[in-house]
Order: sequence, then structure tokens, then C-alpha cells
Amino acid sequence: MNNADSKPLAGKVALITGGSRGIGNAIARELAGRGADIAFNYFRNHKAAREAHAAIEELGVKCFSTRAHLGDEDAITSLFEKINDEFGKLDILVNNAASGVMKPATELQTKHWDWTMDINARAPWLCSKAAAEMMPNGGKIVNVSSPGSTRPFSDYFVVGVSKAALEALTRYLALDLAPRNIAVNAVSASFIMTDALKAFDDEASVKKFAARPTPAGRPVVPTDVAKAVAWLCSEDASMVRGQVLLIDGGEMLVYR
Repeated sequence: MNNADSKPLAGKVALITGGSRGIGNAIARELAGRGADIAFNYFRNHKAAREAHAAIEELGVKCFSTRAHLGDEDAITSLFEKINDEFGKLDILVNNAASGVMKPATELQTKHWDWTMDINARAPWLCSKAAAEMMPNGGKIVNVSSPGSTRPFSDYFVVGVSKAALEALTRYLALDLAPRNIAVNAVSASFIMTDALKAFDDEASVKKFAARPTPAGRPVVPTDVAKAVAWLCSEDASMVRGQVLLIDGGEMLVYR
């Protein structure tokens, strides 16, 4: 096996937003294991970011990490300027970072809506615009959505709406960026038991989904999502455009 086979992403630079923990960290490690140099941002947890940075570098690639609040347009501009200074290019963008206020629609305030939509929908658009300017030879953009974009779950209102917007954004960007040879797709990651689910009540439907076996015989784990993202970032997926790939072990087939 030559290096191109064992490290198919060698020489590539990938940015994973929210890459210090959970699904984002699994994606960062998977892409690093395939040879890509990694950049990631984080919001608050400095300790997790340091640990993630060290673990990625142990895989033999270069890693750049920085704090950036993606609800702030100026912070997004600064993030991409830093990545350009560090690497001079970008080949892969994974819009993974997400947030949200877990309340029913009738209990939400406009500030909750704005916070969630800014991070989950507006930021991926702004990041994709900035990334496209750093991809003169084409590239890959993968957005991380969830089944709540099409199936309602309790206390998931504004997050579900933001993920529906993200999937629409995926389709429009796939067309708009196709002339630049930038392939845009999304993965819809089943509910996975990560720190993000701690915001939900123990009886919340999303926690029950994350804990129970799927028709495939086990719950979905972050590495399942990471491997799907890595495939979408490969040349094998070059003709897949504007699609949402559901990673749920068949759960939505029997959703009830």
C-alpha cells in the first residue's frame, strides 16, 4: 500500500468548526488519520481544545486551533484570516459547530431564535463563502445536520428549524459553488450521546434516541459520522452534490 492509499488526504487542509469535542472532534481525528492537516475552532472549553489539539498532532499532521464565536461575523472573518496565514489555503470545510435553546416554540424568545439561527445556519453560510475564496482548485464542504430537520422532537423547535435551513443552504451552495469545483453536501447525524445532549431533560426524546439500539443493532457513535464525512471529502464522492446523507443505523425507518 502506497502513501496515497493509506493517507488519501495528505497535503489537504481541513477546517472543522467546533472540532474540540463530540462529533466535531471525531471528524477532525478521522480526517487527520487520513493525512489532512487540521484547523478547528472552539468556543469556551480551553482544556478540551488543548487535549484535542495534542491528540490530532499525535497522528502526525499539523494542527491549528483557536477560539472563535461563530455567532459573530467579525470572529468568522478573523478565523479564516488566521487559517490563511497558517496554511495559505483550505481544501475541506466541515460546518459542525452548533448550538441552540431547548424549549418549546411557545416558550422561546426572539433572542433564543437569533442565537440558534446565527450559529447553526448563518455561520455555515458565512464560513462557506470565506472557504470558497481559499479553494482556488476546488474543494469539499460538508454540513452537519440532524434528523430533527424533518422530524419534530420535543423541545427541539428552533434547532430543528435551523437544521432545516442548513439543509436548504446545502442544496443552494451545491449549485452556486459547482462552477468552482466545490462539492457541497451534508450528513444528518442521528442523536448521539455527547456533551451536547446534556442540555436536554433525562426524559427528552432525543436522549432516548441516543441511548437505544438502532435497527443496525447498536447506537450510532461519533466515528460512524466521521467516516461518512471522510467519504464525502474523498474523490470517490466527487459526483455527489447537494445531498443529505442520513447516518442513523436505520432509526428513522422505525421512528415512533
